[in-house]
Amino acid sequence: MAGTKNLTQGNPAKLILLFTVPLLIGNIFQQFYNIADTFIVGRTIGINALAAVGCTGGIMFLILGFAQGLTGGLSIITAQKFGAGDKKAIKESYFTGIIISMIVTIVLTIISTIFARDILEALNTPAEIIDDAYNFMFIIFLGIIASMFFNFFSNVIRALGDSRTPLIYLVVACILNIILEFGFILIFKMGVRGAALATVLAQGVSALLCIWYIKRYLPILKLTKSDLKISKSVFIEHLKISLPMAFQLSIIAIGTLVVQFALNSLGAVSVAAYTAAQKIDTIAVQPMISIGITMATYTAQNYGAKKYDRIKEGVRKCVLISVVFSVIVAIINIFAGQYLTAIFVGFDQKEVISLSQIYLTSNGIFYFVLSMLFIYRNTLQGLGQSFIPTVAGIMELLMRTLAAIMLSRTFGFLGVSLSNPLAWFGACIPLACAYYISINKIEKEQLEKENYSDENDINACSCVNK
Repeated sequence: MAGTKNLTQGNPAKLILLFTVPLLIGNIFQQFYNIADTFIVGRTIGINALAAVGCTGGIMFLILGFAQGLTGGLSIITAQKFGAGDKKAIKESYFTGIIISMIVTIVLTIISTIFARDILEALNTPAEIIDDAYNFMFIIFLGIIASMFFNFFSNVIRALGDSRTPLIYLVVACILNIILEFGFILIFKMGVRGAALATVLAQGVSALLCIWYIKRYLPILKLTKSDLKISKSVFIEHLKISLPMAFQLSIIAIGTLVVQFALNSLGAVSVAAYTAAQKIDTIAVQPMISIGITMATYTAQNYGAKKYDRIKEGVRKCVLISVVFSVIVAIINIFAGQYLTAIFVGFDQKEVISLSQIYLTSNGIFYFVLSMLFIYRNTLQGLGQSFIPTVAGIMELLMRTLAAIMLSRTFGFLGVSLSNPLAWFGACIPLACAYYISINKIEKEQLEKENYSDENDINACSCVNK
C-alpha cells in the first residue's frame, strides 16, 4: 500500500532505526517552534519577555500535552488494526479518531482560554511578566485546533509505518514559523503575541499538509459514506486507550506546574535560566523520545500481528541504543551547556548562564533512566495497556512535586532542577516491572492457546482414525 510500511517483518533493530531517524529529525524541528520563540523573544524583546514565554511552558504542557497524548492513543488502535491487516477496522479507527479529536478540541479550547489568567495568578507568576505570559498563552490556546489535528494526522501516518512524511511538513512549517515570527515581532511590533501567532499558523500549515497527503497517497484511509458511522464499542475502545494516555501527560504536566510555582518564587532570573536550559534539554532528549515513540508503533503493529518475540527483541535492542544516546547527549550538555545557553540570552547574562548549567548537569547525568522510561512506557501503550503507565505518571507527579517543594527550600535552583531526575526514577521502576510481567503473561497465554489448539487437533485426528 502506498505510503505505508509494515514493521512486522524484517530486522527489528534496522526497522526501528530507519523509522526513528526521520521521527527524530521531525521532533527536533518541532522543537524549533519553541526554540524560535526563546531565541527571537530573548534576543529581540528582552529577558522579561523570555521569562514570560518560559513560565507558560508547564500550563501549555498541561493542555497541549493532553491533546498529544490523546492523539497518540488514538493512533495506537489504528496501528494495531494495520498490523492485523484489517482494512475496514483501520478506516473505522481513523474516523472515530477524527470525531474524538474534534470533541476534545472544543472542550480544551473553551476551558483553557477562560481560565488562562487565573492559572497564571495561582502559580504566583511575577507581576512584571504576567501580562506578556497571558497574551502569549491565550493565542496559543485559541489555536489548539492546529496543534490537535497536526498531531492526530501525523500520528495516523506514523501508525501506518511512515515517519518521513510528517518530517517533510514539519521542516516547511518550521521555516514558516521563523519567518512569521521575525515579521510579527520586528516589523509589526506585536511582541509576544506575534511569537504565539506565528507558532499557531505554522502548526496549521503542518496539519493541512498532512490532510492533503492522506487524501492523495493513503487510499486505505479514504472514507466513503458507509464509513461515516460511529460504533459505540469502537468509540469506547478508543477512549479506553486515548484518554488514559492523555491524562498521563496531563498528570506529568501538573508536576511541571508545581515546579514552575517553586521556580517563580526564586525570581525572573531563575525563570529565564530554567527556560533557556529546558530548551537545550528538550533537544537533548529527542533521540530518547523518538525511539520511545517508535516503539509504540512498532509494538502496536507486532501486537496486532501476534508477533510477541519481535516485541521483546525490539525492546532489548532499543534499550541499548537509547542508553548510548543518553550518555552522548549528557556529555555534550555537561561540557557545552554554558555556551548553548549563551545562544539564547547572550554571554553578558552571567547569572542566567550559571544557573542554566546547574540544570543541565544535574539532569544530564540521569538521562539513562529517562531513556528507559520512554521505551517501557511506549511499549506498554503499544500493547494497549494504560493502567500502569497512568500509575507511573502519578508516581512521577508525586516525586516531582515533593522534590520541587522540599528541595527548593534547602537548595534553591539546584533543588528545583533535581525534581526531574527523581521523578524519572519514580516512574521508570513500575514501568519496567509492568513490561516484563505483561510480555511474559502475553506469551504464556499465547502458548496455552497453541497447546489447546494442538490438543484439539490430536483429538480430532483420533476420532477420525476410530
